[in-house]
Amino acid sequence: MKIAVYGREFQPSVIPYVQHLFDLLIAKDAELWIYEDFRQSLRQQVAFSEELNSYTNRSELPDDIGFMLSLGGDGTMLAAVAIVGDSGIPVAGVNFGRLGFLADINKDAIDPAMEAIFRGEYNIQKRTLLTVRSEQMTLFSGNPFALNDITLFKSDSSAMITVNAYLNGELLNAYWADGIIVATPTGSTAYSLSCGGPIIVPGSGNFVITPISPHNLNVRPVVISDDMELDLEIESRSGKFLLSCDSQTTSVSTDIRLKISRAHYQVNLLRLKDYRYFSNLRNKLLWGLDARNY
Repeated sequence: MKIAVYGREFQPSVIPYVQHLFDLLIAKDAELWIYEDFRQSLRQQVAFSEELNSYTNRSELPDDIGFMLSLGGDGTMLAAVAIVGDSGIPVAGVNFGRLGFLADINKDAIDPAMEAIFRGEYNIQKRTLLTVRSEQMTLFSGNPFALNDITLFKSDSSAMITVNAYLNGELLNAYWADGIIVATPTGSTAYSLSCGGPIIVPGSGNFVITPISPHNLNVRPVVISDDMELDLEIESRSGKFLLSCDSQTTSVSTDIRLKISRAHYQVNLLRLKDYRYFSNLRNKLLWGLDARNY
């Protein structure tokens, strides 16, 4: 099996887990393709029993890659998803980070997880993405896709911005706030949740628009159908604002008008057969810890 591996520099405490994972994959005769920057960061920390292939972008990967293995937290997983793009390559995540909503394979369960994957005991879960575009400029080097969220945020620490939002051409609201978050169901448990947004079950066909510290406290998150298009016009004293697309961030002039909509493709997440969304939700959010629930 050919496996692409993506990761970032680790804390020394997780290196033994990384070493064990590579030893396990090589013992199973997996043909490994390691992201070049990651391979360089591991050279002095992990011993490889053989020379490994490397890649710097998706076009350098073989067409018959079985799946991509992301090593790290959810941020690393988002970067891995950006690399596979619309190729359809499934992405699995080993959590060496903290919360791990996306990277759901625990570092202490690497052995049974890899055994299950090599036996084909997994499911492919499709997740919707967002895209942001402008007729006036190319955003994020032509890769403006987000699995979690697209966020507009003020560029300085003082004045709020005004975001004029239109849904399918009809005015929704003029948000006077620090910014707004447009999140997918996957991203509804991330930044949007911390700003008071609702949790949306993946596959429900919705997005959520969540204001960040709105001046008017009556302005609440709005759940919309994912077949709608959101047009945004921004006003700011500084003449610019920050635009983020998952882990990508750029400064944009207020002259630029944005369009946010559902992406033309979905990403494939590799989930073990014992994965349960609501069980994961309860565990990660510490629901039910009150003894009265038992």
